[in-house]
Amino acid sequence: MDPLSVEEPLVAEEPQGGGAAGWRNRDSQVPVKVLNAHSDGVTAARLCCSDRCILSCSSDCSATLWDVESLQPLRTFTGAHSRTISECEAIPNSNRMVTVSWDKKMVAWDLETGHVLWKTKLGGLLTSCSCSADGRLLVCAAEPQNAVYVCSASSGQTLHHISNHHRSTITQCRFDPQSPRVASVSADRSIKLWDLQAQKATVSISSNHGNVISGCCFSSNGHFLCTASWDKSLKLWDLQAGQFRSQGGTTLQRGHEGSVSCCVLSADAALLASGSYDRTVALWDPSSLSRTLVLKGHSDWVTDVSLSADGKLVASSSKDGCVRVWDVENMENIPEVMQRKRAGGAGVHILQCEECGKPFPVSRLLTSDLLTRCVFCRLRAPPTYRPQPPPVT
Repeated sequence: MDPLSVEEPLVAEEPQGGGAAGWRNRDSQVPVKVLNAHSDGVTAARLCCSDRCILSCSSDCSATLWDVESLQPLRTFTGAHSRTISECEAIPNSNRMVTVSWDKKMVAWDLETGHVLWKTKLGGLLTSCSCSADGRLLVCAAEPQNAVYVCSASSGQTLHHISNHHRSTITQCRFDPQSPRVASVSADRSIKLWDLQAQKATVSISSNHGNVISGCCFSSNGHFLCTASWDKSLKLWDLQAGQFRSQGGTTLQRGHEGSVSCCVLSADAALLASGSYDRTVALWDPSSLSRTLVLKGHSDWVTDVSLSADGKLVASSSKDGCVRVWDVENMENIPEVMQRKRAGGAGVHILQCEECGKPFPVSRLLTSDLLTRCVFCRLRAPPTYRPQPPPVT
């Protein structure tokens, strides 16, 4: 199938006068701001720095740090890459970020000064990167070796190299937020979980997706993995219960008319966002496995989606050269969303936070007997994940 095959083209709303536009609603049922981000397609857009900023990177070989409030550029990062920057990510607990590129280089930058801190050249075109929750380790995927590299975030030193990890291109790799393992997905339609301590793949899943798996994301507790595919569907995998071994993943479909390119789960797993070659962003209620809203406005395929920690903002990037920031705080009041919620059921439990005492909703995707604090108290707590770096090989 052709991943670029879509139906009726959408007309994008152009920002006025350069950098950003104010909140507007013409193409969407929710307020949206548009960043005229780059001179070529935007490959990734990530909310970062406690959701005060957005990082974007592009096929124009640059990355930009934006202020969320004003949506003005704070810093532009250029000169280190000679080909498309495929992905960027802020390194937790630091003022640094990392970019990876088709020029085979991984580069660490100082967010305040824009200076290059280190750069390393690896064995292939780099297609994806991710950082561990404690900010100590980086993982990236390389093509055509179908390889995964685990590197030190402080120096870029390669700590582990896994060659021929998949049979075809690795499209995305992600650190588990709660344990020392890395998920990778591939054009070979498989999912693998690599344990850094055991130094082997502990889980290998034949996904039953009908086409390339283009992206993946973990829930914040690491219990669930979501995968996006060119077969126009998403799947949820319960990694804790292990039901996927006999039953496969739970399919979310009829959300997009084109291939799904990316996905992200909110911190409380109550919201799932996906982007597609059909130029839309879909918002899902994971508890009822139903799509609640479609965000339209991009004029080319959506390459990346990101959510703020409180789930109130959605950032999307597109091949149209723009980043859109959608304010979905009040989307529950949209008639379409209300109707879908009634049809699909609430799908949530109400618990009392043991720390602040306030009630909070819990999606069915979260294991309620293990979840005792609301998302705000969990976000204030220091990270508990402290993996040991794998030995140098």
